[in-house]
Amino acid sequence: MTNPVKEIFSVDAPAPAALAAKVRTLSPSMTRSMQRVAEAVADDPAGCAALTVTGLAELTGTSEATVVRTARLLGYPGYRDLRLALAGLAAHQESGRAPALTTDIAVDDPIADVVAKLAYDEQQTLADTAAGLDTVQLGAAVAAASTARRIDIYGVGASSLVGMDLAQKLLRIGLIAHAHADPHLAVTNAVQLRSGDVAIAITHSGSTGDVIEPLRVAFDRGATTIAITGRPDGPVSQYADHVLTTSTARESELRPAAMSSRTSQLLVVDCLFIGVAQRTYESAAPALAASYEALAHRHTARTR
Repeated sequence: MTNPVKEIFSVDAPAPAALAAKVRTLSPSMTRSMQRVAEAVADDPAGCAALTVTGLAELTGTSEATVVRTARLLGYPGYRDLRLALAGLAAHQESGRAPALTTDIAVDDPIADVVAKLAYDEQQTLADTAAGLDTVQLGAAVAAASTARRIDIYGVGASSLVGMDLAQKLLRIGLIAHAHADPHLAVTNAVQLRSGDVAIAITHSGSTGDVIEPLRVAFDRGATTIAITGRPDGPVSQYADHVLTTSTARESELRPAAMSSRTSQLLVVDCLFIGVAQRTYESAAPALAASYEALAHRHTARTR
């Protein structure tokens, strides 16, 4: 007997729980009219689920064609499928799991409120990233990195810290990995790559020139290229064989985008690393044990 839910949601259509994350991720790259539709369905899924395509178009001041295009951009075959997802999302929110906490941090907020708001926002960022991460793309990236002769990682600013984190993890399981924060050195190293190597670009905006340039060079040299970005339709993607999408969180005066982007990027690189460690376990386990042993004396309390 066939499962009607599986028939409704194809492989390409996100499940209801992933809809809100999909809206947050793709909204910045939409036209203004499509953004109005996306914001409406995210803000009031129950209300929009009750509307026809004409009704939603009237509510958002757009056209029926815009509503359908928005539904398709979000991953649904048509508006009917989006309505079903909205109904599922509304039921999920009404189950009592949706928090009433706002993440807006005011200058005069007590520190306890700051902690609570940041903790919630971090949790939401991680949940959104997990919901929107394409596991097929992730699996392909893991496969490439697992057999790579060499792995180069590019990132600037906060993304460079994430790149260094990934590089040191890969080094500890015996892989040759280098993180490059200097754009000149990044390009110089990218020139040396070839087929069988992997280049990873980390850029939240998807348009950081100092990261795109070495990835382009690596792409032209035949290396397998991976982009970790919050803008899957950004310029970096044209030089990426595999794109891993991170959550696009809202920036505020006291919480710059670099904070939330770092959180989502760290989750993605951890998923990539664990996947590689699983595939290379026979060599990774002894390499990791050796690194622990080599550093053990540095964690031993010194006695006089």
